[in-house]
Amino acid sequence: MITRRSALSVTLATGGAALTGAGLTPLLAAHVRAQPTTANAPAPPGTVAKFQRPMPLLPEKKPAGRTGTSDVYVMTMKPARAQILPGPPTDVLTYDGHFPGPVIRARAHHPVVIRQRNRLTVPTAVHLHGAAVRPDSDGDPMDVIEPGTDRVYHYPNRQPHAPLWFHDHAHHLEAENVYRGLSGSYLLTDATERALPLPRGRYEVVIALRDARFDDGNQLAYAMGDRARNTLLANGVPYPYFQVAARKYRLRLLNASNQRRFDLRLADNSPLTQIGSDGGLLTAPHTTDHIAMSAGERADIVVDFSRYPVGTSVVLKNTTGTGPAEETGEILRFDVVRTAHDPSRIPARLRTLPPLPRPATERTVVLRMDEGGEHPGAYIDEKEYDPQRVDAQIKFNTSEIWTVTNANARAEHNFHLHLVQFRVLERAGRPPGPGESGLKDTIHLAPGETVRLQAVFDSYRGRYLYHCHMFEHGVRGMMATMHIR
Repeated sequence: MITRRSALSVTLATGGAALTGAGLTPLLAAHVRAQPTTANAPAPPGTVAKFQRPMPLLPEKKPAGRTGTSDVYVMTMKPARAQILPGPPTDVLTYDGHFPGPVIRARAHHPVVIRQRNRLTVPTAVHLHGAAVRPDSDGDPMDVIEPGTDRVYHYPNRQPHAPLWFHDHAHHLEAENVYRGLSGSYLLTDATERALPLPRGRYEVVIALRDARFDDGNQLAYAMGDRARNTLLANGVPYPYFQVAARKYRLRLLNASNQRRFDLRLADNSPLTQIGSDGGLLTAPHTTDHIAMSAGERADIVVDFSRYPVGTSVVLKNTTGTGPAEETGEILRFDVVRTAHDPSRIPARLRTLPPLPRPATERTVVLRMDEGGEHPGAYIDEKEYDPQRVDAQIKFNTSEIWTVTNANARAEHNFHLHLVQFRVLERAGRPPGPGESGLKDTIHLAPGETVRLQAVFDSYRGRYLYHCHMFEHGVRGMMATMHIR
């Protein structure tokens, strides 16, 4: 579990602005138990046996009631124990005791209110990733919920459908909090999406993917920037199988890893149909043989299992990232076990996106991390995050083009804007591929790569973050603040 010792080790590792009084506020306010940290514990010998356990469906959270036009939820952040590996259970941090967290299904223009109860020993801040919300409900890293207290978040849902997700964002603690389990899914739907004859009900499945490393007592081993997280989990289970019918399935994929990137494909290289990304449906379906997802990105795909005879199995593979192929090259296995009627289909046209307005201004953003050293710094425009500083002033109800560059020669980054969904204009000087042609809120940048994107800031005024969504890069300082006036 997270302790004062491990939390402070994270703080000291960031250096610079992390050591200001403002940066230390959440940690000094925490009342935590002194326990031994598992940060440097060795991984257990051998690998986890694959395809021995079924992949569970994530539980759906139901409203506790209604107030006026809003659905009201009560959610408790608390420690729990999860049976992840054979043998002793693993201590995890959870929303409502679930690892991973539950799924909330919301409707556009139908507000949601969530009372978050922090029953952990560390501060938290809940960020609804991809959502347009007021600043006081955005989960700002310094706007924390202290242990033993509650906080109410208001989500107006005045935006189109999108596969959002929620996770911890408490400054200096978010990387370890999320790694230990504080994330969940929030599927926002609208009339446009509901009108389409896509697979639904039991044939629409949320799959949260991530990596982890365990010590010899089956506990999650956390270390900043750890590249040895070689156990892959799907909905909290390592290398599970999932039984399917011989028909189409809609798979709502989330990369909930701290920093791992996935490149997913079926072992037989049969086609996948991508229908959506971070900000909801693409304008048209895209047929491909692989799906790339950096940390925090989502992909909405349809797989037609009717191409396989009953009794067939096909493995979902990963073809990128660190670690030995026998551990990181396979994620889960689909087992075709029955036939089923399939009235679903994928329309040739999924949605219409409005034309982009003329931009009011253009700006550049440079992401860079020290390459080498025990505690590398991380920067946006050569500055470490300072919560007291505003880095970009933006005029309300205008559109801007941002040119974002990864200045590193070896390190990967990605880029996430709070509050807004954006459109990708160019990647490395070329138009975006079909999978990046829709609305996005998080985008991968390879070493030396530049992307141009455009966003419209027309929902709320106030201060919001932009940052690398590889959590440990953000902890080290790769975050900045924009002020929309």
